[in-house]
Amino acid sequence: MPRIERRAHVTWQGTVARGAGTITAASGAFEKLPYTLASRIGDPEGRTSPEELLAAAHAGCLVMSLGSELASRGTPPQSIDADCTVVMDEVDGQGHQIVASRVAVHVTADADESAIDAALERADQGCPFSALLRRAGADVAITLHASAQ
Repeated sequence: MPRIERRAHVTWQGTVARGAGTITAASGAFEKLPYTLASRIGDPEGRTSPEELLAAAHAGCLVMSLGSELASRGTPPQSIDADCTVVMDEVDGQGHQIVASRVAVHVTADADESAIDAALERADQGCPFSALLRRAGADVAITLHASAQ
């Protein structure tokens, strides 16, 4: 696989407490997603946060990896859905850190649950975001909800 680089442009105006910013993908996939400190630590009120984008990235990477694993074994999935929660918390002496990522994966495929579970384990091992989070010391937990077709 070739080296992959992706870019985003972020703007911020004001103090951290009263400021606001936007996040724009260089690809054009999204533009000027608003974010604030309030959307990061409280009610998002329609705005995003870096943690929400990390949750989306982790889940997106994992389901692509799982789809590939299942297809390579002759059981391509009919559908894969994932819900991811990234947790940031205060860590003694380190400030706020990403401490966990919890991904609930729902798979519909023509395979038994043990085969899907094995594919999910390989997918998790091959997911660069799972690896990144684990190397950073975050607890990564993947749960499977499978249904055979």
